[in-house]
Amino acid sequence: MNEQAFFEDLEARHRKIWPAGLPTAPAYPHGEAPLGDYLRAWARKRPDHAALVWYGSTVTYAELDDLSERCAALLKADGIGAGDRVAVMMGNCPQFHVVFYGILKLGAVYVPVNPLFKEHELVYELNDAGATTIVVQDQLAPLLMSVRTQTPLRTIYTTSAGAMLPDQPTLPLPAGLDAPPVAVEGATDLLQALRQIAPASDLAPIDLDALAALNYTGGTTGLPKGCMHTQRDMVYTAAASYAMSGSADAGSLAEGSDEVMLNFLPMFWIAGENLGLISPVFSGATLVLLARWDPVAVMAAIERYRVNRTFLVVDNAVELMNHPECGRHDLRSLQHTRAASFIRKITPDIRQRWHALTGSIIAEGAWGMTETHTSDTFTTGMQTDDMDLRGRPVFVGLTVPGTRIKICDFDTGAVLPIGAEGEIVVSTPSLLKGYWGRPEVDAEVFRDGWFRTGDIGAYDEAGYLHFLGRRKEMLKVRGMSVFPSELEVLLSRHPAVLGSAVVGRDDADKGQVPVAFIRLRPEHADGTTADTVQAWCREQMAVYKVPEIRILPELPLTATGKVRKVELQALLDAEAGR
Repeated sequence: MNEQAFFEDLEARHRKIWPAGLPTAPAYPHGEAPLGDYLRAWARKRPDHAALVWYGSTVTYAELDDLSERCAALLKADGIGAGDRVAVMMGNCPQFHVVFYGILKLGAVYVPVNPLFKEHELVYELNDAGATTIVVQDQLAPLLMSVRTQTPLRTIYTTSAGAMLPDQPTLPLPAGLDAPPVAVEGATDLLQALRQIAPASDLAPIDLDALAALNYTGGTTGLPKGCMHTQRDMVYTAAASYAMSGSADAGSLAEGSDEVMLNFLPMFWIAGENLGLISPVFSGATLVLLARWDPVAVMAAIERYRVNRTFLVVDNAVELMNHPECGRHDLRSLQHTRAASFIRKITPDIRQRWHALTGSIIAEGAWGMTETHTSDTFTTGMQTDDMDLRGRPVFVGLTVPGTRIKICDFDTGAVLPIGAEGEIVVSTPSLLKGYWGRPEVDAEVFRDGWFRTGDIGAYDEAGYLHFLGRRKEMLKVRGMSVFPSELEVLLSRHPAVLGSAVVGRDDADKGQVPVAFIRLRPEHADGTTADTVQAWCREQMAVYKVPEIRILPELPLTATGKVRKVELQALLDAEAGR
């Protein structure tokens, strides 16, 4: 099908179904400007407005701006400049915001590191990114210090997740959050260093199109790859999502949002980055930040701080509604609830129960991926009569203004007509500028400004997009991405493993579980069991990646020596059938 004809047809359909009252362009309260300038603007306009609420501690916009300016000055004094990579390895806490905005104000490159990483994963990412400075949560520092000499790190800052907690918390604390700070030899305490340095006063102007973040994602070609994103990517994603959220009143954009958002998603995730770090500051809203998911803390936070917007996983919503304390909290301040369908999917029953409890309509959040900075579609205003739930799952709505998606044949690349299933191919202003140090991979996925996602999708007759699955091997374990190729690389480091192949099996609780079929080296065959290999995996991998182990005398191979994973999948299917 001709591409021009496809989009003319699609856009005509979209004009008929565009939700009433929503704009057709991204909304920028302070123009297309760096995120640090957004923070400065709100600090001038509403200095005493709460930017963050952390279990009862409040950080105002003026305070967050000052702390991040000091952080920029601190990094600059260490010799960090534009383009230098700064790693951040910590869980949710206000210091995350301080460091994120300090890095961006300096023009350096933010590199989030999964705090669940084990030794090999940590060393790999730090070396791949070439990070010379890291800010790490103190409880994670012993692992980091044990591998420091294997990395390019020169400077290490530590901070305690509970360092900015109030004396009398207003919400239930998760276990360990208020643990005493841990002194780390060879590292500098971040907050103490910030108190001793003046805010930056001579920072160079920021280039919106310069590299600003390396957001790591896995793939089918080996270990994780760094998606190269700019501040223009970040600001566009925030502006497009804000416009489509149903709360972007053009008359009050520059005055700042009075919304109260709640985020418990890990902010090292790209979704947590957008929802926790970028969007609230972009709009001038207040963010109630939690260290992690906890249904009791979530309910208490919504009630106490009158939260009106949140994002969760469908499983979170079900757990909250089934919780014995659910009826004790008033959750009717919620006006906007978006959810991700990783394991459970939104059903009419779940929606009805959620509406009865909160007064808000729970709806699918968006389709997106790390490579596109997520949030490429929206579903606002598309829930009348459960229209979005009656079609093919997963309904992901319409593309945000400025983003275009076509459905193509996986093999030929030809554009397919409305209704046909094929590869989701996307063009968006927030598209990664390439994979860090991977030009050969760039050549495979980029075509004339379009990005081949490997995801399967289709437009329905009305023109709404449906995400139908992933053609790639990626697994989703409790919402976390697990890439078989990465696990196979890590398993190859076990002295007894001659070869391995990882596939997934469906699991009612976790969504999917990785299963590793391995062939042992003959000299280790007698003394190695599935349990001992799995124990090794627990020491080498983040807990959600640890696979079940199946030992085979031989792996099924093609004529060219590749593992026939379809046969391994068939073994699992037969196992499930029994």
